Amino acid sequence: MVERFTLPVLPLRDTVVFPGVATPITAGRLKTLRAVELALREGGEDKRVFAVAQRDSAEEPTADGLHAVGVIARITQVQRLGSGLQLVLFCEKRATAIRYTETDGVLRAVTVELGDIPPRPNEESMIVALTREVRERALEYGKRRGAPEAVLEQFLGTVEDPGALANHVAFYLDLPATEKQALLETLSTEQRLRALTVHLYRQIGIAETQERIRTTVQEELGERQRELYLREQMKAIQKELGEDDDAGSTDRIEKKIEAAQLPSEVREEVRRELNRLKRMNRETSPEAQLLTNWLEWVAELPWNKRTDDHVDLARAREILDEDHYGLADVKDRVLEFLSVVKLRLENERNTGERAKAASRGPILLFLGPPGTGKTSIAESIARAMGRKYIRVSLGGARDEADIRGHRRTYVGALPGRILHGMKRVGSKNPVLTLDEIDKLGVSYQGDPAAALLEVLDPAQNGSFTDHYLGLPFDLSEVIFVCTANFREGIPVPLMDRMETIHFSGYTEIEKLEIGRRYLLPRQRRECGLRGDQLVVTDAALRDVITSYTREAGVRHLERTIGSLARKAARKIAEGEIERATVATVADVRGLLRKPRIRPEQRLEREEPGVATGMYYTEAGGDIMHVEASVMPGKGDLVLTGQLGDVMKESGRAALTYARTHAELLGLPFDRLQQRDFHVHVPAGAVPKDGPSAGVTMATALISAVSGRPVRSDIAMTGEITLRGRVLPIGGVKEKVLGAHRAGIPEIVLPRDNEADLEDLPEDVRRELQFHLVDTLDEVVGLALRPARQGVVRAA
Repeated sequence: MVERFTLPVLPLRDTVVFPGVATPITAGRLKTLRAVELALREGGEDKRVFAVAQRDSAEEPTADGLHAVGVIARITQVQRLGSGLQLVLFCEKRATAIRYTETDGVLRAVTVELGDIPPRPNEESMIVALTREVRERALEYGKRRGAPEAVLEQFLGTVEDPGALANHVAFYLDLPATEKQALLETLSTEQRLRALTVHLYRQIGIAETQERIRTTVQEELGERQRELYLREQMKAIQKELGEDDDAGSTDRIEKKIEAAQLPSEVREEVRRELNRLKRMNRETSPEAQLLTNWLEWVAELPWNKRTDDHVDLARAREILDEDHYGLADVKDRVLEFLSVVKLRLENERNTGERAKAASRGPILLFLGPPGTGKTSIAESIARAMGRKYIRVSLGGARDEADIRGHRRTYVGALPGRILHGMKRVGSKNPVLTLDEIDKLGVSYQGDPAAALLEVLDPAQNGSFTDHYLGLPFDLSEVIFVCTANFREGIPVPLMDRMETIHFSGYTEIEKLEIGRRYLLPRQRRECGLRGDQLVVTDAALRDVITSYTREAGVRHLERTIGSLARKAARKIAEGEIERATVATVADVRGLLRKPRIRPEQRLEREEPGVATGMYYTEAGGDIMHVEASVMPGKGDLVLTGQLGDVMKESGRAALTYARTHAELLGLPFDRLQQRDFHVHVPAGAVPKDGPSAGVTMATALISAVSGRPVRSDIAMTGEITLRGRVLPIGGVKEKVLGAHRAGIPEIVLPRDNEADLEDLPEDVRRELQFHLVDTLDEVVGLALRPARQGVVRAA
């Protein structure tokens, strides 16, 4: 059983002692004197205490301010010295404090001895080598420090045990208390010898540098200018170590802190840390530089700097229309948001109180495909309010420290991205965009999405605490705007704190206007072209949109227009032409070569087993031709085209409906017996999935079995049940626009999607005919033509 000792605690400030060492100690603090008196009175002949280093330089040490590992020491001599005592301690054993207690003003520790970890058999040769290296380097270090060589050799030669040698050298080595404490806590003799070797080489290098500096300064100044010599020596040391002037640095930080107008609860903590920095020895304390960096961060944050809000709704509408074409629903929602802010500001001015209500409100989430203007809308909000704007990208963040920062205990610790953004923008109430919030990751280092819950919750972000800063920072006046491409990538608790504004893809007409108004002029400027040096007609621009780009937004379109402008600029720069006019499709082909996009078009020939469906992707809507065939077999259903589980289920439901309603649909019974059914969706290399292909698959199957061709001028979408009921789907606007682009005049939609037709442009609604259906029977009646004369059905 491990023996435990309850001993008075002798707290040591900036001092670490090691086993086997005798050292004088001056005791003057009240708790220290009481511990010594207790040891002398109740310790018997041993008079033992537990000597342990403090974690900080507190005048009145507490249990929390003491390290756990110390030394059991025996008081061998005591001498009165004024109001204190001069002690001589002989340190016997390394020990750890299981717990600290304090009674009658005396700290006591329940301790357990810590022995050295013995080396393994295969480590003995390494121990011998390390011991020799430590002895030789300690001898060299002592000589450089001016100790007599004979004394050093006698001292080092009498200590044979490697662990004892390591303890003696560590005690007399000039190291910060934190590094000595780390050596004391290292129980492995080999690891302690290795660490000592590194420290000895470092100290020898510092001693060599000091000798070189001393020699250089003495030669330049001479003996009579002692004060100037000392100052120049200090400057030379700092120059060699790459440090600034400490006093000047501290004064500069203090002035910046005073100018920052810190809140009262923050000011007290910062003042305490600044006083600690002033008391530190900047040359020997590794914590000094960390504390300096922390204070500079505190001083540079916008604690009380803000911009005045000026919300002019008419000007805001002009800015939104000036910066963006289309997006009517989005602009209306943004103007509603700004109207609420305007009324709150007016109420604040009328009551004469400054409240934070102007910024409190829903956190806006702009959700939609890439390139649809989400980030630029956020910039327009900032312009309309007269606020500063900052964007923080969260794509790929998978560490909680990306949001909350690292704790100051880590080397290289920094604040999180939120405070980095606040420091850059220099304002307490900016418009801050959290970009790509659906791209957050999760790792063993924590969940950054969970850390964002505090940032985006108006009830909590008034006292957001970054791990590095360790102080509450007010984010309640920040207007947060989040952007994302996919709703599925956002955790539900985070989604609950935001109000979603959907950004749908641009129509071909909208892309044409955006290209003409914004993209083409911008690319002309970037390529150094005047307006008359590159002219692109609407017909040519429309061909660029349909034949070279396929996206919901306009990023790829801008890149393609940029390529067009660069090719024209080269011809002009080489003197081949004076100006370029791109007027026809042939002109576009001459500059951009062959088309890269071949969108599906309306079928030229109608035949049984082929139905036209509509689908939606992040790049917008399009049509697809679903093919079905019937062949002899055992009644199996074959689905090809790299379909997902949802589309496979739609195919099975379509076949079940056709079999159970064969008589009602007028399908030959023999065609459904002993037959296999094959449904194929072309472009098999492209993965496909979605809940809206059931109607199309069922129509193609019924057409293949009955021999009745499907009309090529009609496109359809919708999910079906086993009873043939047509269910509503999403993405109606994009799907209909894709069918319209393909030249299809009639559209079949679920009746429950009738309200979605209001999202379509007026000119598109006028050109198309819509059929709203409730059941698959209605779809079959609309889409299938009568069987052709002479059509031979497959066996």
